[in-house]
Amino acid sequence: MKKLICANWKMNKTTGETESFLRELLKALGSLENSVEVVIFPPFTSLCVAKELLRGSPLKYGAQNCFYKEWGAYTGEISPLMLKDLGCSYTIVGHSERRNLFGEDDETINKKLKALLKVGIRPILCVGEKIEERNANLTHKVIESQIRIALSGIEGEVDELDIAYEPVWAIGTGNPATVEDAKEVHTFINKLLDELNPRREGRTRILYGGSVKPSNAKEFLKEREVGGLLVGGASLEVSSFLDIVNSL
Repeated sequence: MKKLICANWKMNKTTGETESFLRELLKALGSLENSVEVVIFPPFTSLCVAKELLRGSPLKYGAQNCFYKEWGAYTGEISPLMLKDLGCSYTIVGHSERRNLFGEDDETINKKLKALLKVGIRPILCVGEKIEERNANLTHKVIESQIRIALSGIEGEVDELDIAYEPVWAIGTGNPATVEDAKEVHTFINKLLDELNPRREGRTRILYGGSVKPSNAKEFLKEREVGGLLVGGASLEVSSFLDIVNSL
């Protein structure tokens, strides 16, 4: 599997800013090495811009979230069918900000995963522990619970999704986990996936996503256990994101 580099823009960039960024990135990037896959996750309002500009390019695009119903009276929500119609290849599910700021629980995340898989969009499931859980040595327990509930009933489809380990205590703090921290948790996740589905083919990439920067990206990417990166703030500038992509 190719390593996966994801740019999660969160609630940033207008349609005009999205167009400017993508034009500059495409011009600077040229072609991509066969070893890497790059996905841009703009806000919903810029997905149409991404669809237009990235058509025929080596870059893919996806959504930062979705609802689990196909249609209906759900004001303000976006369905997987709508994202499929826009050509999204990926959707992020269960990001720590969705969990902690908007109260999403593992059962809701499970419904979203099922809905995305049903329409053929590859989910990226985010898991991770808070600082108080880490300090209490509960990292494995928290992550195991998140994964078991999120994958309940879809264990047989685990090869059809990726997982991002985002230590909540590292996000936006400028204090990323060490490479050894990441390797240890990624190894644990892989063993858990083997337990959940002994027949899986190993196509689930485990990404690292906690304060990724150009200065530490190469260090994480060189590890076999790290299947890619989920990049936040450093993906908002073409130069810094390009440095991360090129670090592979």
